[in-house]
Amino acid sequence: MTAPTDTTTRRGRGREIAVLVAWRTGVAVPVVAVVATGVFLLAAWSPFDPIYQYFGAGVFSAGDAVIANAREQLGLDDSVWTQLGRWAGGLASGDLGQSLSFRQPVSTVIAQRLPWTLLLVTAGLLVAVVISLVAGVTAAWRQGGWVDRGVTAVGHTLEGLPPFVLALGAIAVFAVAWPVLPVAGLTDAGAAPTVDQVARHLVLPAVVLGISQTPWLVLHVRSSLLGALDEDHVTGARARGLPERVVVLRHALPTALLPFVTVLGNRLPELVTGAVLVETVFSWPGIAAAVVTAALSVDFPLLAALTLLTTVAVLVGALLADVAVLVLDPRVSADG
Repeated sequence: MTAPTDTTTRRGRGREIAVLVAWRTGVAVPVVAVVATGVFLLAAWSPFDPIYQYFGAGVFSAGDAVIANAREQLGLDDSVWTQLGRWAGGLASGDLGQSLSFRQPVSTVIAQRLPWTLLLVTAGLLVAVVISLVAGVTAAWRQGGWVDRGVTAVGHTLEGLPPFVLALGAIAVFAVAWPVLPVAGLTDAGAAPTVDQVARHLVLPAVVLGISQTPWLVLHVRSSLLGALDEDHVTGARARGLPERVVVLRHALPTALLPFVTVLGNRLPELVTGAVLVETVFSWPGIAAAVVTAALSVDFPLLAALTLLTTVAVLVGALLADVAVLVLDPRVSADG
């Protein structure tokens, strides 16, 4: 994104967005190819043999002929380049391959788990946005006061805390000291996944994931709003005698929120990384937990598919953030 430009027509704006989307799509193709190749190479260089994960404890009782036959059927004796080519060929035809660790088609594993991850990430993002806007605006509005100092101190403290520390702290409070919320799984043991069950089990993972993303967002909203409060149009609004609440919320805040959209898009990689840790701690049956299982099992097809899915999600998130800024702010132009 670049500095303000001349006023553009709506048609020109649409063309500008279309060029940005086409450019980013063209760049995404080699990026995804490099990521897929990297994943296969890293998995190939790891000291783990996926056949042990495929058989589990049964590998010790299986005969050599059985193991050799399984290796041949799974293509584990082929070179990494042959496996990569076979996987890429299947991907082009819509076949993501067979997961060695889950013993299911990769598409089935993703279809079963992706909705729960989307639910968790969406809820966590909403928590992060609400907390960031309320705390950031309040801190900037009361600059120098005890609220501002408290929000800033908490923000800088949370910057250094990884999500799993927050998760363990939440478990200690809400499962041990004050057991009011479930801390593991999607539902209670043996219960059906009803709305009430899922909602109760979603609260802690979503709040922890959301809070883990708030420090940078809160501090950015505060800083951006403080800068907007010094702009000429805000000074003009104060000179007209408008109440301070109207000046802040209607004149300064909209200007401050434009860069917030970009920052929010750039936080997506950290949100995905945080989801991996949060899902693992809370035993949430999402796609991020499958990433850990696939990595530990050297499950080539599943690991590659999940990595590509994550990469595409990050690229699409960044693109949507940039498009949103282009739509909301006519002063900004795209440079690819």
